[in-house]
Amino acid sequence: MNASGGAANAPDSRSPRSGREERPKVVYVMGAGRSGSTILGVTMGNCDGIFYAGELDKWLSSAGVPPLKDPERVSFWRGVREELGDAAGLFGGEARRLERSSDLLRPSAWRARRRLRGRYRRVAEQLYHAVARAAGATHVVDTSHYPLRARELQALDGIELYLLFLVRDPRSVVASFSRDDVPEPRAGTATTNAYLALTYVLSTLVFLRQRRDRRLLVRYEDFVADPQRMAREILNWVDLPAAIPDASALSTGLPFHGNRMIRSELVSVDGRTADEAPRSRIRSRVTTLIQLPMTVILSRLRPTASGIEVCEHVE
Repeated sequence: MNASGGAANAPDSRSPRSGREERPKVVYVMGAGRSGSTILGVTMGNCDGIFYAGELDKWLSSAGVPPLKDPERVSFWRGVREELGDAAGLFGGEARRLERSSDLLRPSAWRARRRLRGRYRRVAEQLYHAVARAAGATHVVDTSHYPLRARELQALDGIELYLLFLVRDPRSVVASFSRDDVPEPRAGTATTNAYLALTYVLSTLVFLRQRRDRRLLVRYEDFVADPQRMAREILNWVDLPAAIPDASALSTGLPFHGNRMIRSELVSVDGRTADEAPRSRIRSRVTTLIQLPMTVILSRLRPTASGIEVCEHVE
């Protein structure tokens, strides 16, 4: 079984020359919820050498137990939890204070954030190492979204962090949050726009703190329009000579947490996935106006995945 589905006999992750463990390459997908991170993560998880771990911010709050209970997934994540023990006493929701953007606006949370930071960073680093070892992977994709989690990961010496900033047309994000036909939390136009504005401001600041060759902005609409070409560009960016997957038949693998898509064994991605038509012209126009300043800023961030033809990197 390849890295996208876990491995019973994972290869040794230690360097033959030094005897020391290699640092896993962590591809952290940052941005707003409902921006398509699950389908992007699934796609990359179908590449040899990459394990799609899902939303690892949920690992502590769920005490290392995945919400889906299929035997292979439960076995994989049980092994990860056993390796980390009690996770420095962080199981539960307390560590979310370091991740939620809104907690920056609560002075009462600042002291708790300082108190938790050291343990949180140690556990995060140990978690990525444990996941990479269990999967026999060199790269781990974490689609946790939160820019503040990304900021904490930037301080870790034991991983190689690749920061992928995924953005989507804000009108589609607002429309997605307003849907009542899916088992996902709903939010109104005003609330979603406020959430988007705060998330994109913080994400931009964190993105610019990341070294240029380890950051990449990807537009969701470009990705679903040509997933294989964009996958090749991302693989080149993370320096992985792997074959691109068949976007019409993608294994969802064993992610810890994600949206309803991971309940299916196989999924596909095509250009139609990009459409999330706003249900109200007024809502659409309001969102366009509110998000206009941030849209301009995002358009100037570099480097950006171009979606243009790139050279093959497969040996």
